[in-house]
Amino acid sequence: MSTLVTDSGDHTPGQPDWEAAETLTIRGGRPLRGTVEVKGAKNLVTKAMVAALLGDTTSTLRDVPMISDVKVVRSLLEVHGVTVTEGDEEGTLHLDPSGAVAAHFEEIDAHAGASRIPILFCGPLLHLLGEALIPDLGGCRIGDRPINFHMDALRAFGAVVDKSYEGIRITAPNGLHGANITLPYPSVGATEQVLLTAVRAKGVTELRNAAIEPEIMDLIAVLQKMGAIISYEPNRVIFIEGVERLDGYDHRAIFDRNEAASWACAALATDGEIFAKGARQQDMLTFLNVFRKAGGWFDVREDGILFRRGDALKPVMVETDVHPGFMTDWQQPLIVALTQAAGTSVVHETVYENRLGFTEALNKMGADIVVHPKGLASADRRVPRRDLEQAAVINGPTALHAADVEVPDLRGGYSYVIAALAAKGESTVRNIGIIRRGYEKFLEKLTALDADFDVAE
Repeated sequence: MSTLVTDSGDHTPGQPDWEAAETLTIRGGRPLRGTVEVKGAKNLVTKAMVAALLGDTTSTLRDVPMISDVKVVRSLLEVHGVTVTEGDEEGTLHLDPSGAVAAHFEEIDAHAGASRIPILFCGPLLHLLGEALIPDLGGCRIGDRPINFHMDALRAFGAVVDKSYEGIRITAPNGLHGANITLPYPSVGATEQVLLTAVRAKGVTELRNAAIEPEIMDLIAVLQKMGAIISYEPNRVIFIEGVERLDGYDHRAIFDRNEAASWACAALATDGEIFAKGARQQDMLTFLNVFRKAGGWFDVREDGILFRRGDALKPVMVETDVHPGFMTDWQQPLIVALTQAAGTSVVHETVYENRLGFTEALNKMGADIVVHPKGLASADRRVPRRDLEQAAVINGPTALHAADVEVPDLRGGYSYVIAALAAKGESTVRNIGIIRRGYEKFLEKLTALDADFDVAE
């Protein structure tokens, strides 16, 4: 069981002080067993909150996870004069944009922190106020995440982009109009940018090579509820007909498939059994196929999915890709489980060029992982090779042992915690605050799964 800390004044006495915790001490070697509830997807909820700026009336968003990324977006909305209140139902937010105002670089920067979400405020703020400001952008250290896709798209709509020492100022002196845009890569962020801008632009926008992730489709559903006219065509083509006004929405967010996959990998790595309440099969088909090939067993139920090991873990070859491929967010926790598979697994990372750096710490814990910085050619490859790709070769099984590690990014940090829970001995995982960006009530869920740990600030 987890060791409880004393009351620091901001949390319930006798409960783990998750908000202040930055270090976990984990005593591993025991399986995780129990139930966790998966709430709304981080990658939809934060964007739907921004979409509320486009409505003339109050929006209501349900199943919102109380994670730090949501808090950041809430603060940014409030800086811009949006009134955000919590509903009677847990996880419900009401967003009233009627008092929206411009904000200064300093205010935006102070509330944005390491988040890259401010860039998605551009389209709604241009429609609402005629101006948008973007400070220097942060985010997880997983590789180059250039904003040129966003800027090129905004220019195509008629926006003027001016850079200064403070950041980027974007204006639309002649308003925004529909555009024909082809993305060089089906970027999720750039697709969101186009959607949030095109719905109020004059005329028709045609977006080619768009991202089609389930969270994108859920954002389209949100915008359609508001009065937008959006159609999805074959071959990643989206048409948006601009409208004069939009109303608020009432929407229950799609479940977080990244979190569900993370807990599935935790069950696999620790030889446990975890029921992910709220998980849905359809949006996890690709993951479930790989999970089964690797020796996992799952049971799809009406209210969620039960995950555990089946027979002995088996090596697999995985290529990350945009949807409907295997998500890049899934490979990091999966790699932890693959260290226990008998044989050689290969993970080709084709989305980000620096997302395999977390494996150094796993090697410190006893794993046998070799990263090929230029990727690996293979006759079995199905995803086209990219210049930035890397590959990880995982040889197993290897016994994991305790270590002192520091969290580098959101999914890598989760993976370190799972590795520590699977390892023998007492590990220390530092900088766990990053994990709060995407996992709600993480300590409480670990406690419910009978993990043995304690926390410190």
